[in-house]
Amino acid sequence: MSHSNRSTSSQHVAFVALLLGAGAIAFSPIFVRLSELGPFATAFYRVALALPAFWVWMALPRSKVGLARTPSTRGDYARLTLAGVFFAGDLAFWHWSINLTSVANSTLLANAAPIFVTLAGFFLFKHRFSKLFLLGLGCAISGIGSLMGSSLRLGGDHLLGDALGVITAMFYAAYILAVGKLREEFSTATVMMWSGLVSGLILFVLMYITEDSLVAGSMMGWVVLLGLALFSHAGGQSLIAYSLAHLPAALGSVGLLLQPVLAAVLAWILFAEPLGALQVFGGVAVLAGIYITRRGAG
Repeated sequence: MSHSNRSTSSQHVAFVALLLGAGAIAFSPIFVRLSELGPFATAFYRVALALPAFWVWMALPRSKVGLARTPSTRGDYARLTLAGVFFAGDLAFWHWSINLTSVANSTLLANAAPIFVTLAGFFLFKHRFSKLFLLGLGCAISGIGSLMGSSLRLGGDHLLGDALGVITAMFYAAYILAVGKLREEFSTATVMMWSGLVSGLILFVLMYITEDSLVAGSMMGWVVLLGLALFSHAGGQSLIAYSLAHLPAALGSVGLLLQPVLAAVLAWILFAEPLGALQVFGGVAVLAGIYITRRGAG
């Protein structure tokens, strides 16, 4: 098999991994809804309970053909730390935003990350995007707006919460870009382990300062936290981190918009939350946008 064919094949596999990862993290709002703990405590256990899985993964024998290396310099650890800071910021500002604005506003604005990833790619890394890719991006973002439906109202009394939603998108965009760069050198397990340690420490401080209840009060409460940590975080985020080693960060960020579509469907199935014609149209538009950006990315 030629190098070109191997590269194309790896991109196909990576895109499938990206969509599977988005599907796994689509369950995270469901787990958060079911959690007995507050938002920061839930976010802390999301990363903390996943760390043993990453540690075991890191301890497994490495493939001799793998090119991933072990972090060894201050610069290596600084970049891994920065990814953890970005992810902690993403979770913290998103939960803060939810408390100050509607869930619809917070979800829409947090999912504006692809816009910031694309802008950063253009201005910082001099990436060029095809018209087809930009058309798909616009279609996907518009679909997210439709998916939020009539509950979406920007500005007014929710201005601070809306602003925090935008900051959430910036942090998640920075996290996607950071992971994409780190995966050029380090394994998925290494990136997830170190970024998880850093984000876990930050979230622990926020949890300790702001929340009264720090541990789940029932077995079901711990089952929910384990599901969030192992299925959505360890499983979903690892698949996403793997895919970002083989896909452009901008395409990866758009592919992740599958998550709110699936989350809306799950909320409809599990919690009987209404899913009208406008939301269905929005979901279809997001899927069409993902397909178009995939074609536009080459």
